[in-house]
Amino acid sequence: MQDLHYLNLIEQLWKEKTKKDPKWIHFGAGNIFRAFPANVQQNILNAGKADTGIIVAEGFDYEIIEKMYRPNDNLSVLVTLKADGSIEKTVVGSIVESLTVNPESKEEWNRLKEIFVTPSLQMVSFTITEKGYNLFAADGSYFPPVEEDLKKGPKEPISYIGKLVSLLYERYMNGKLPVALVSMDNCSHNGTKLYEAVKVYAEVWSKNELVEKGFVEYIENPSCVSFPWSMIDKITPRPDDSVKEMLKKDGFEDVEPIITSKNTYVAAFVNAEKPQYLVIEDKFPNGRPNLEEAGVIFADREIVDKVEKMKVCTCLNPLHTALAVYGCMLGYTLIADEMKDLELKKLVEVIGYVEGLPVVVDPGIIKPKDFIDEVLNVRIPNPFMPDAPQRIATDTSQKLGIRFGETIKAYAESEKLNVSDLKLIPLVLAGWCRYC
Repeated sequence: MQDLHYLNLIEQLWKEKTKKDPKWIHFGAGNIFRAFPANVQQNILNAGKADTGIIVAEGFDYEIIEKMYRPNDNLSVLVTLKADGSIEKTVVGSIVESLTVNPESKEEWNRLKEIFVTPSLQMVSFTITEKGYNLFAADGSYFPPVEEDLKKGPKEPISYIGKLVSLLYERYMNGKLPVALVSMDNCSHNGTKLYEAVKVYAEVWSKNELVEKGFVEYIENPSCVSFPWSMIDKITPRPDDSVKEMLKKDGFEDVEPIITSKNTYVAAFVNAEKPQYLVIEDKFPNGRPNLEEAGVIFADREIVDKVEKMKVCTCLNPLHTALAVYGCMLGYTLIADEMKDLELKKLVEVIGYVEGLPVVVDPGIIKPKDFIDEVLNVRIPNPFMPDAPQRIATDTSQKLGIRFGETIKAYAESEKLNVSDLKLIPLVLAGWCRYC
């Protein structure tokens, strides 16, 4: 009883410290955040190696906060689906506070400003998808909310990045305090994408005298604001009915998923695979959370780039795309089931080991062959992972050049290899044409 009282006291203390002296705020309250970064911090707190948790902010789909986080006191259950059929249930309680990034809610907007002017703040991280950094419509013009924010300046912004830059300007105005803005989204050179989006607002506002001239210098100075690159990898499908039923049998209540008006699937639980990787460029001007205590790797930009290229161009994403395209055409609804088809299994084995591995970018900190071994023998065949080819096949036209183009170029530039030796990568391209 005394031990429980002591643990409750410790929890109360770090929650109070998080609110008073926050170190980490995360934008993007979706499933990948709860299944990975939030659980990383939970493990560090469990080990007694951290004295603060995380504040989460959602700037796109406010219903995630209003209908899922707050009714559950910001708690969630991480259900890890292992390849042997067993599951591991973990209560994730590292999230101390949840906010909507909504200037129309004065209380929440003022709280965000309060957080951003706190000297203790070290990291602002993001899982807002690659689309979250895009300011332009298909015709090259700014999206209307972006255009409106660029004209109005930092007061009452309506675009996602506009809200972020407005908050960053508050930090600038309160002492030019340093901070790291860390994209954890699954896209190439994510830190640069975030930097370029932020810089547009800073430059236009400065040019139009809507902010102080020094704001642009603040954004461009890495000793003030850094934009580290990162590589994240963990498959986190939407909440699955089979997982829901397992939890109900174990006595969990309130596990029914909800679909928000913006078509986001969320529940009080998150289902995910066990393997996970997060490599972050070690570039933090105000210090950083000690995430290495729970397996996060910090490295220089070159290594982060190599890890990302290894995953995206050779060891995971091309294999996923191949299975997605052919899985859709052949009527599969689970990626794992495709690995029971000997021809599809052979397809991804050849693409990975035979055609991709000879030109893979080796980052040095993760062995490419070991990574492919885990992907093909543990991750993709996991029958308990409810991941569908239909999900992975989305936006394939935007992915093909990245996921196969680097391998094709490497063959073309090689003195020992010949592009004509590639047989199954072209077959995926042909399959995509048929899929279309």
